[in-house]
Amino acid sequence: MLRARGGGTGLAEPAAPATDPVTGRDGAERVALRTEFDFELPRGFVDAEGVTHRHGTMRLATARDELLPLYDARVQENAAFTTVVLLSRVITSLGTLARVDSNVIENMFASDVAFLQDFYRRINAEGHTRAAVSCPQCQHRFTIDLAGGRLGES
Repeated sequence: MLRARGGGTGLAEPAAPATDPVTGRDGAERVALRTEFDFELPRGFVDAEGVTHRHGTMRLATARDELLPLYDARVQENAAFTTVVLLSRVITSLGTLARVDSNVIENMFASDVAFLQDFYRRINAEGHTRAAVSCPQCQHRFTIDLAGGRLGES
């Protein structure tokens, strides 16, 4: 939108971005897209030396990440292997492991793979890492952050 300058010169300049009355921010501010999410596995991956790796990072998936497993021979033989290939592409770190490949995912406890599948779905389809839970003793319902944030952290 162009706005005429005062003084009758006939010159036009861009209109200032609108200021949001609630936040006080101008419309030109950009919100950074979060593309990586930290997590903590319920049990942890135990490597060949007996070291348990629980803390990791998963990035948002691309269309390529979801398409490439379809060309993998292991997936063509057994569709259930799609999860293994896909998770090995989007998990960028796990503990002190040099890299996370399909062999790592294959050797994880089933509960950790289930956690990672749910985490993947939450960040890619729903856009958040929160889950509604209830206390097993008192049945109080509350929300937790699956990304493993601690109290007082934002």
